[in-house]
Amino acid sequence: MRIHGVNLSLGYDFDPQWFACGQSPLCKEVNKLVRTGVVVVVAAGNSGYGSLAVKQDAPTKFGLSMTINDPGNAELAITVGSTHRDAPHAYGVSYFSSKGPTGDGRRKPDLVAPGERITSCAAGRNLDAVVEGTVGDDTAFYVEETGTSMAAPHVSGAIAALLSVRREFIGRPDEVKAVVLKAATPLGRTSDFEGAGLLDLMRALQSF
Repeated sequence: MRIHGVNLSLGYDFDPQWFACGQSPLCKEVNKLVRTGVVVVVAAGNSGYGSLAVKQDAPTKFGLSMTINDPGNAELAITVGSTHRDAPHAYGVSYFSSKGPTGDGRRKPDLVAPGERITSCAAGRNLDAVVEGTVGDDTAFYVEETGTSMAAPHVSGAIAALLSVRREFIGRPDEVKAVVLKAATPLGRTSDFEGAGLLDLMRALQSF
């Protein structure tokens, strides 16, 4: 079996006291994996909104830039931010979605995809929250989840569909990334928020 792509719906805060941006061990491993021919899609993180302590009477909650999580800071990864599920053009980039640029000035995220109130399989703590008592192994539970961890799989699925049609791109992750980003639809926000824009699989397929 050959792995064509990996989805990483996980992340942690970039800490400049430990490693330079994009140079942590995990970021380096992501870049190495891409160089072996595997597409790697990573969630940007949910650190794009937070509170700041101020002494004067002033707003304390702000949208925060330079909040891309590792390993989303990996240069070769396709880093995905979140947007509204049904009306991305109206609502733009999700307030919580981590914003760029990276700590060393590179453009991230690479693009955005639906990440708000996405129906997903319940597992772990989410499963415990919806299940009471013992249930059969053949019973499936679903929950609505929000975050860039929900947005990244949209991109992974779209790329899997793309590779199923254009198999000559298997093992060429840099070209896959270029095709997907070029086909993205701008939402009218800055690139530090939306990257290249909203994922558009049909445009990517029609670009050949």
